Amino acid sequence: MSLTSSPEQPQPLGRVIMAVKDWVGRCGEIWVDAQIVEIKRRSGPTQFLTFRDRIADMSAQVTASSLVLDAAGPLPEGSRVTARIRPRVWERNSSLSFECLELQVEGEGKLLARLEQLKRKLQAEGLFDAHRKRRLPVVPRLIGLVTGKDSDAERDVVTNVLRRWPAANIRTRHAIVQGARSAESVMEAVAALDADAEVDVIIIARGGGSLEDLLSFSDEGLVRLVAGARTPIVTAIGHERDAPIVDLVADVRASTPTDAAKLVVPDHRQESAGVADARERLRRAVETRLTTLERQLDDLRSRPVLVDPTSAFVAHFDRLVHLRHRLNAAVESTLREQEATLRTAVGTIRALSPKRTLERGYAVLVDDRHRSVSAVDDTQIGARIHAYLADGQLALDVVEQTKKEISHD
Repeated sequence: MSLTSSPEQPQPLGRVIMAVKDWVGRCGEIWVDAQIVEIKRRSGPTQFLTFRDRIADMSAQVTASSLVLDAAGPLPEGSRVTARIRPRVWERNSSLSFECLELQVEGEGKLLARLEQLKRKLQAEGLFDAHRKRRLPVVPRLIGLVTGKDSDAERDVVTNVLRRWPAANIRTRHAIVQGARSAESVMEAVAALDADAEVDVIIIARGGGSLEDLLSFSDEGLVRLVAGARTPIVTAIGHERDAPIVDLVADVRASTPTDAAKLVVPDHRQESAGVADARERLRRAVETRLTTLERQLDDLRSRPVLVDPTSAFVAHFDRLVHLRHRLNAAVESTLREQEATLRTAVGTIRALSPKRTLERGYAVLVDDRHRSVSAVDDTQIGARIHAYLADGQLALDVVEQTKKEISHD
């Protein structure tokens, strides 16, 4: 829509601005190629960016929601992006800005975004959890090594392992460590060593390189293979600043191949010194113990019972003899007393015996039914009674009864 105007009939500024806004609004959405030169992160849902043309010296202010930026992945300043934008005019100050509806990172940034998405996926599955990490063996019987053939990484690992532990055994599986077939080649080497029951630990080593050079070590298949391996795995890929995803699932990440060698085997010099120190401490402990035992033995030897072992027995023997004499005397005295008591008791029993009574001229009378006759009324005239004497018995006939009056005064 065009506006007519002249010095005599000028258009109001607001109408002109609204006309421009209407015209810009009809432009609709458009995809643009640009470079991010600034990102202003805020706590609210709307974020602010500055786009710049990659060739011409032109820039524009852009707004985007947090969801759009998060979906794009890492966005370092200077990233090349392809953005779906919509132009907007703010009538208050007649400024032009753009709203970003979709954002895609190109070049290295695109790779970073893709890797970030894979990281989030694997992290959600728990593959990076610390409890999955396994401890390395103290002294591995056989070390598996996956690396490029004749590479600096191979030389660094082998040299430092043998320098630290000359008796170490290394089984190397060479692999392609860069390029299209790299991930597949490394996976084959790792799988072969992991299936070898003699291998106690595996090192995956490669020197430094660009993001693209190390891309195969972020391959999802390789990452999952390492995460599920039976054997503990140490990764030594790139330098300290490089961090392929396989580092996050490995049991231990070494900053360099040399560092990996230090992690998988002890230093024989330090171990020898440690053994010597332990041997010395053991020797001192044994000497201290022997000294203590010798002192205790001397104390025992100085005791009277060990100086003259028979003295204690003699004293106890004399006491035993004395006690035996006392016991014999006590037994004899008791026997004599009991014998006298017994004789007295026998005399008393004999004195009270019916036989003694009969010997003194008395008799025991019973009737024909052997009932005791102790009173005149116990029989009658003409009855036959028997009299038991000390030396025999008599049969008697009762011919007379005379009852004696007994006074109870």
